Amino acid sequence: MQISREQFVQEQLLRKHIRKAIKVVREQRGAEKKAQINEELKLRKIIRRLIKETTVGEDKPERATGINELERVLEEIIKILEQDYKRLTTSEDQRKSFRAHIINGVKNLLATERATEEAPGELREQEIDIEVGEEDEAFIDVRGETEPEPEATPEEDFGIEGEDKTGRNFAYETFKRIENQIIKGYERLDAPMDRDMYYDYLITNLKLYFDKFEDELQTTVGPEPTTPEYEQEKEKEAGLGGEEDLDLEL
Repeated sequence: MQISREQFVQEQLLRKHIRKAIKVVREQRGAEKKAQINEELKLRKIIRRLIKETTVGEDKPERATGINELERVLEEIIKILEQDYKRLTTSEDQRKSFRAHIINGVKNLLATERATEEAPGELREQEIDIEVGEEDEAFIDVRGETEPEPEATPEEDFGIEGEDKTGRNFAYETFKRIENQIIKGYERLDAPMDRDMYYDYLITNLKLYFDKFEDELQTTVGPEPTTPEYEQEKEKEAGLGGEEDLDLEL
């Protein structure tokens, strides 16, 4: 059966409308899917934010309590250590002495607490009977009483033999400013694991911070500034000195 031209045109128009309708449906479905993906992404962000807001404690709650307490203590003492360390600019020996005395002071400060923890739970006193005899009247003391040795200063008691004394003196004053924070932080902890981590990481961090201070100091303490005029005068003086020496030799 032969299709008339009019029917053919109508059929083409119908197919065109169908294709257009299919395209519209596909676009609507794509937009809906995209909107769904966007909603899922928004929901995930909200969930992550809620989890972060409801987390109790530090940003890293998996860390041990000893590390959290050490972080608090370091925030209080590092600024003091940095300020006093960087005041020692005459020589590197002064700063090395300062560093050695601070670290040694921290170890000695916590040594008593740690030794008590390792000792037995009950300390028993041993009773010792001492028989004191009568003094031998035949003994003649010709030596007399020896003169007492002069008492050491607090800085000397704190000091390490052979280290620079300026660094020692600065370290002593600095240590008096930070020792309470250090011992109180340690005493707040009861679990052996927390105390061990506090002690070990305290010493490690002090050494690392001193390394950092020294690196920063090396970038700021350079050669003494000079001027061209100064260098010229210096050369002139050196030249005059050489001529005078030559005349004296002649």
